Amino acid sequence: MRSDTCVIFGAGEYYGIPVVPDGAFVVAADGGLDHVRELGVAADVVIGDFDSLTGRRPTDGERTIALPAEKDDPDMLSALKIGWSHGCRTFHIHGGLGGRIDHTIANIQLMALLSRHGGIGFLHGDGTVVTAITDGELRFPANDVAPGRMVSVFSLTDESRDVNEPGLKYQLSHATMTNIRVNGVSNEFLEGVPSAVNVHHGTLVVTFPAEAPMPEVVRFHAFEGDLGALDTAVSSVLAAGVNAHKNS
Repeated sequence: MRSDTCVIFGAGEYYGIPVVPDGAFVVAADGGLDHVRELGVAADVVIGDFDSLTGRRPTDGERTIALPAEKDDPDMLSALKIGWSHGCRTFHIHGGLGGRIDHTIANIQLMALLSRHGGIGFLHGDGTVVTAITDGELRFPANDVAPGRMVSVFSLTDESRDVNEPGLKYQLSHATMTNIRVNGVSNEFLEGVPSAVNVHHGTLVVTFPAEAPMPEVVRFHAFEGDLGALDTAVSSVLAAGVNAHKNS
């Protein structure tokens, strides 16, 4: 039975062996196809312009969506759109951190995009998971994560209001955070104590230890809209620069 979970394999760094839940929809994004093949995972869709692929290009037996090299949407956003169009709202992304710093920043932004439409994405990195939550809460069950393994919170929106961290070592309460003030780093779980991170107005980026239990996601209101259709064109803003370069 198909679940609402999508697992995306990207071209970045991998840390350990990714877990693919039963029934998950699997997307290989560009160079992520190398990792899918190495792990013996069957991808439902392969998508990308394949500029980061080191192995052979997709075969006729692999359902493939080939993208042009010049386009607005990065391959990871296209992969998210494919998963969303198949009814997925929970995304686990491997190979989305490490490597190129610009790709890492872009992928963190995409986690915020998901959250602002009522989805949730988890970037799996080197001992750390990165996610984003908008007008909602991440509820962590009681756990035994060792002291010194950090939970950190950042405001991605200009301002995030009524931010709370009940059950953590430093129990932030009704705080206002901004995207230019760092006041949410280096918190910790308390052994055997359930905890949460929530924001009532705004979008937070949250990092937590990979060994922590995955949080329950609670949303404080309904969300509308979606990620949109695949966009394989270059926008008029970017096209002006492209054409100017070609004509120079």
